[in-house]
Amino acid sequence: MLQIDAAPGIHRVEDDKTNWYIVDGGEDGLTLVDAGVPRSWASLHAALPRLRRTPADVRALVLTHGHFDHVGFAERARTALRIPVYVHDNDVPLTQHPWRYDHERPRALYLATQVRALPNVARFVRDRAFWPAPIREVVRYGDAGALPVPGAPRIVPTPGHTLGHCALHFPDRGAVIAGDALVTYDPYTARSGPRLVARAATVDSVRNRTTLEALAATDARHVLTGHGPVWDGGARAAVAAARAAPVA
Repeated sequence: MLQIDAAPGIHRVEDDKTNWYIVDGGEDGLTLVDAGVPRSWASLHAALPRLRRTPADVRALVLTHGHFDHVGFAERARTALRIPVYVHDNDVPLTQHPWRYDHERPRALYLATQVRALPNVARFVRDRAFWPAPIREVVRYGDAGALPVPGAPRIVPTPGHTLGHCALHFPDRGAVIAGDALVTYDPYTARSGPRLVARAATVDSVRNRTTLEALAATDARHVLTGHGPVWDGGARAAVAAARAAPVA
């Protein structure tokens, strides 16, 4: 599913209840943010003509973090489009083994108790989301500044979901791509509304909750998450709601 202008010049693509984004940088080209699941490669090629763009317009891919459902076509894009893939220093190991991430609670617990979320697991299995190709070469980024890619997003460190998780702030568009710092749909429980992702996929939920302050400080109107619909009620309201919601 393609949502054009989910925020000004930022287009949301959803595959298997997972979002990734196409940022239009005008004459500078396009930046992809996150890479969904492996079949999202086909979604990219379906979206570009609707945006009146071509694969040659794609100049970079930036990862908010290295979990399996956010790196799906990253290696294919790197090699086929000859573009750099940016990832935070602390998440580089995950790009080699996207399924081997630390988490606070056993995943099997959710399979046994969260019946509403089982269709999400079935989709991931069907589309081989659990087995993305490792990314052979990455460009590391740190905790400060703006990335040298179309759209020039500012780095907003939000560790907790992963150790190197970062949001990306676009001040001129009133938007922040939050990744999984908070979501509006938790794929592990099928619960909606701003919240932290379940502990089955979060390394440090206490730290995650604390670092949401950096997300709130952007004062962005549009919060674009890794899972679920766009939140247009402002970053501070999204963070307040996420902090108030229980962590599964």
